[in-house]
Amino acid sequence: MKLLIKNARVIDAKSNLDDQLDVLIENNKIAKIAKNIKDKDAEIIDAQDKVLMPGFVDMHVHLREPGYEYKETIKTGSMAAAAGGFTTVCCMPNTNPVIDNQGVVEFVISEARKTALINVLPIGAITKGLKGEELSEIADMQNAGIIAISDDGNGVMNADLMRRALEYASMLNILVIAHSENNDLSFGGVMNEGYISTKLGLKGIPTLAEVTMIARDIEIARYTDTCLHIAHISAKESVVLVKRAKKDGLKITCEATPHHFSLTDEAVLGYDTNTKVNPPLRAKADVQAIKQGLKDGTIDCIATDHAPHAESEKDVEYDHAPFGIIGLETALSLAISELVEPGILTLNQLCEKMAYNPAKILGLDKGYIAEGSNADLVIFDPEKESIISLANFKSKSKNTPFIGRKVKGAVALTISNGKIIYQAD
Repeated sequence: MKLLIKNARVIDAKSNLDDQLDVLIENNKIAKIAKNIKDKDAEIIDAQDKVLMPGFVDMHVHLREPGYEYKETIKTGSMAAAAGGFTTVCCMPNTNPVIDNQGVVEFVISEARKTALINVLPIGAITKGLKGEELSEIADMQNAGIIAISDDGNGVMNADLMRRALEYASMLNILVIAHSENNDLSFGGVMNEGYISTKLGLKGIPTLAEVTMIARDIEIARYTDTCLHIAHISAKESVVLVKRAKKDGLKITCEATPHHFSLTDEAVLGYDTNTKVNPPLRAKADVQAIKQGLKDGTIDCIATDHAPHAESEKDVEYDHAPFGIIGLETALSLAISELVEPGILTLNQLCEKMAYNPAKILGLDKGYIAEGSNADLVIFDPEKESIISLANFKSKSKNTPFIGRKVKGAVALTISNGKIIYQAD
């Protein structure tokens, strides 16, 4: 099967490419990139007035399978990812059972091969059962196919255990992704600690809970001379710490989510439980710091932290609702609306944040466009305006605070491994 994409604005961060070109796909690979390609045997895709980028890579999603298939499955999560322009996602280990051993890793990979439209790469738990007490069998999980380790949803409170995790992972050349939360400071909190939490009478989670753990883990990484990736940073002080660590030459990378650069804690004023996330939505100064961190390169990539929950779980009092929102299908439009349109990022920089950098951090041969590379691609219209609507979602869950929001930018078509897996029309 051949596909010939005509008249696209091709953007690639690795080669700094930004030009109107044709792209020929053959045998699941990019066969040719040039102007005015002709091939009478190829299916033509007219991408006039649209942008072609490498398929997006999401380092941080929750696909819920095994154990919570009523929220999401590997299949439905991959459908949502395809609709959002993602061709590779990494799924977090807080499933049931936890992805903390070879058997569960093999199950996820097997299920992904059978049902997923895209590349699904499991992340193993740092500690057994995510309990923070004993290291998981990391080498066995790596042999089975994990791409990284994380206790996402829980901070590893034991500093010595975190040190050993970083040292062991370094020997195996596998990435550690830190959920930076000091449970002693955040316990019982449901939103950002500040004026809004006081006004609403809700227990707050101080930025201190995140900042102190990031500071600790950076110092452990400094001492052990190891790599560390920090998940979903949300506080302005966190951005300062990461910037300083990078200036010192430490091997630190980090990510931010669309909801942390699109919403402040004022969104909680209506008690909408779809605004309840961890780390919580922060103050205006924090949102501005996240945007600036993305602009100046302190924050390496955008990750969704796609966290599906059933409607019945979110339809409770704010205190009792679970943390998390879905994000795969709204990430591109929020990034264009909040970052590209205001001039914070160029489209080339957006490509870097959503495709090239996450692939590079994970050590994947993905996230770029070149002749001979895998044909994982997304075509989108950066100018198309739309209203975010539940009716269009592929995800099994619908927990998002962005319903009704007017945005710019829409995925037109997603190609994974040379095959069209999503088409908007």
